[in-house]
Amino acid sequence: MRCMHVKGVLIATLALAAACGGRAAKPPPMIVAAPAATVSADAGAPGAIDPLGLRPVLQTPTPFTPPVPVSYKLSNGMAVWLLERHALPIVSMQIVIRAGAASDPENRGGVAFATANMLDEGAGSRGALDIARDVDRLGASLVTGAYADYSFVQLTSLKKNLSPASLIFGDVVVKPTFSEVEWKRVHDLWSNELRARQSEPHAVAAVVAQTALYGARHPYGHPTSGTLKAAKKVTLADITKFYREWWLPEEATCVVVGDITRAELDPLLDKALAGWKPRATNVSKARADVEPPKDRRIIVVDRADAPQSVISVVRQGVRAGDANAPPLVRVNSALGGSFTSRLNQDLREEHGWSYGAHSRFSFSKYEGMFAADAAVQTEHTGDALKAMLADMEDFARDGLTDEEVEKTKMLARADLIEAYESVEAAAKRIGRIAGVGLPPDHDANASLRMYSAGKKDLSALARQYVDVANAIVVIVGPRAKIEPQLKAIGITSMQAVGPEGE
Repeated sequence: MRCMHVKGVLIATLALAAACGGRAAKPPPMIVAAPAATVSADAGAPGAIDPLGLRPVLQTPTPFTPPVPVSYKLSNGMAVWLLERHALPIVSMQIVIRAGAASDPENRGGVAFATANMLDEGAGSRGALDIARDVDRLGASLVTGAYADYSFVQLTSLKKNLSPASLIFGDVVVKPTFSEVEWKRVHDLWSNELRARQSEPHAVAAVVAQTALYGARHPYGHPTSGTLKAAKKVTLADITKFYREWWLPEEATCVVVGDITRAELDPLLDKALAGWKPRATNVSKARADVEPPKDRRIIVVDRADAPQSVISVVRQGVRAGDANAPPLVRVNSALGGSFTSRLNQDLREEHGWSYGAHSRFSFSKYEGMFAADAAVQTEHTGDALKAMLADMEDFARDGLTDEEVEKTKMLARADLIEAYESVEAAAKRIGRIAGVGLPPDHDANASLRMYSAGKKDLSALARQYVDVANAIVVIVGPRAKIEPQLKAIGITSMQAVGPEGE
């Protein structure tokens, strides 16, 4: 009866179109399918014909190779990476400085972050409100920020407004005023944000895990935005000193993506960045490797009466430039990097303990981090942790299935396409490549390594980088309710710390 109903609806639809004086819409080209057994529309009716026809056989998409920007240097020592895209009259440009939180002065965590925040709080002849107003009037966007390895200023504008917008962009980069009045306001807001962070369980877990894994003396041993204790010590003098030492053209890469040619770009940059001269006074920060924990550590941050516990399992990862980094994207996708990944399917779909479980690799200039995390019902904290560890142990031991090998290839391809889909997104992606010290053709070459990895390769990487025998486990939740659950699964030793790892 269902087949007859569908057929009847189709005939009625065509008749209605004819009655309205219209022509039946031309159907889309048929996807030619290989011969296959028909599937019945009615359960238990062998041989019945599927009213939708044969299921199409989809061809494997061709690998996506990201475009490579043209690279060159200006006379002031600044590198320029230009990727022309003329489909839309939009241009996004980003100045990337190879100094972020890893270059913060000792006991002054957050200086790079605060410096970036101060850049658009007055520059050239404009105050903070003037900058915001003029950028808005041009229909542009101007963003400043800092990560562990680099700081940046990014401008996105319609091409017709790029010339006046770039002058504001240039003032922010070259002529920040660092006003005492604005610094007091920014410092107050910063301190309030750090206090608020202590009420966010996911943020607390991330801060504590980072501090525990790297240690206080490592360049990555503190969060990018610093800590409340460190922020109290940071002065405007620290900000201006950091700017003088690091915001130099020889430490910068200007990434430009969009509807512009080099012949148009170079005069624009010369005018916008006029007076930005090299000084070569920066102080490099020595690299420190991560010392892997000798045993699994359990750290608990007490949050009394919390309805959920946040669990984070972390261990050392790899550098962004490591040859293993590209295929590890696929390894992570199978474990916890997608909705259908093992961790999410187990904790969310199978047991209903969590709204979502995730994992990720942070690919940094120095050795990065692997982290898996989930917010779970407090009464199932012990069960969820046991399941997470078991999932990762099984994954490290057995590797990926054939289905996961193919699925992760398609997911990685889709994510890479999305990263280059818009002008602004492409500028951010390429800016990150520059910020962690990789060459402009990195993504093009890395994508080949990512696609070519087979089951044996991916499973070997899972064994090497998802082994959590000596991982650090951070749990943010009500300790009085968590401890008995942890003891029930064999965990008797745990460390209590505060929301910033102290």
